[in-house]
Amino acid sequence: MHLVCPACGSTNRIPEERLNDGPVCGRCGAVLMPLEPVSLDEQTFHRYIANTDLPIVVDFWADWCGPCKMMAPQFAAAAKAMPGVRFVKVDTDENPKLAGEFRIRGIPTLALFQGGKEQARTSGAMGAADLRAWITAQIDRGAE
Repeated sequence: MHLVCPACGSTNRIPEERLNDGPVCGRCGAVLMPLEPVSLDEQTFHRYIANTDLPIVVDFWADWCGPCKMMAPQFAAAAKAMPGVRFVKVDTDENPKLAGEFRIRGIPTLALFQGGKEQARTSGAMGAADLRAWITAQIDRGAE
């Protein structure tokens, strides 16, 4: 299983049976499977998405957005409840090239990536339970 370190960008190979053992980056020692969302930018996003084998949910958001702020603790709660899924936040104001590349028209927008490719997308704020249900449904749909 490959995991990209959110701190230094190194790709780490972790045996699947060791994912729940608190793996750390072999280069910088950062936690590879934090139970909270990590922030990515235009320099780190593509490497993280392309080289992380676990499903990744990206929250495209902005600081001025009321629904984004309302959803932030719900997104964090979902991250804590789903350790086998990586949760990422991308500030669209600080990363306009990513917002343009992924055609983000409204925020918050959530995108699920698997195998380096976007598999599903939804817009609008939602609670942690609804978010977990949406993620699970999309992952299950991809496994069919």
